[in-house]
Amino acid sequence: MIRIEHINKKFKKLTALKDITAQFEKGQVISLIGPNGSGKTTLIKAILGMVKADSGQIFFSDELINGDPSYRSQIGYMPQIGRYPDNMKVGQLFRMLRNIRNVTADNLDKELINKFGLKEIFEKPMRTLSGGTRQKVSAALAFLFDPDVLILDEPTAGLDPLSSEILKEKILKEKNKNKLILITSHILSDLDELTTHIMYLQEGSMEFFKAIEQLREETGELKLGKAIARIMKGEKFNSAWIDRMFEIKNEKRIY
Repeated sequence: MIRIEHINKKFKKLTALKDITAQFEKGQVISLIGPNGSGKTTLIKAILGMVKADSGQIFFSDELINGDPSYRSQIGYMPQIGRYPDNMKVGQLFRMLRNIRNVTADNLDKELINKFGLKEIFEKPMRTLSGGTRQKVSAALAFLFDPDVLILDEPTAGLDPLSSEILKEKILKEKNKNKLILITSHILSDLDELTTHIMYLQEGSMEFFKAIEQLREETGELKLGKAIARIMKGEKFNSAWIDRMFEIKNEKRIY
């Protein structure tokens, strides 16, 4: 569904993405993992057309992303920090986006609006909302138009435990509809029950992209957080993992 071919991006002297190639398919929930500054958000923005790559190509449903923004109508995006007009009321924001999309109220996915109780604050200006409530608004907007692809950047950050569980249940429900979902999160425990594949980025390079079951087998860890922590700490892995990393790194040993 999304194909990335040899994407490179620099910001002045900083290399944000270095020769990234990957293919994402429907039914996958891909967790983009890596330290701060590893290139996760830049990759997301490149897919969304918000950042133009210096070289390489990105395809959406086999169509090259090349300045035509129409493919974005098939994507629901939840940014890490949602920025909205301060004076606009919550209800006005939802109505404005519905009118832009020309979608009737009957065709909207209102599940998160209802479960988060957002109708009760429709008359409140955005400037009066707490960070957690803004996150709820962003989540509801991402799912509102029932998109084929969901891109969620730190979706549970700032949410209380109950709201976080509501959002995770919603993600699981959309996963079961065979949608493609990309998630970044530093709260790795949130990803255990959601993820099908892991893409691990570091300093702009893709260290690996593999199924979570393969990662668990190779590291000997059932919990994603522990498996990733071992990688970030540079600990040794079992022989199968080392052999694979030898191949990936062209015979350069990784510890």
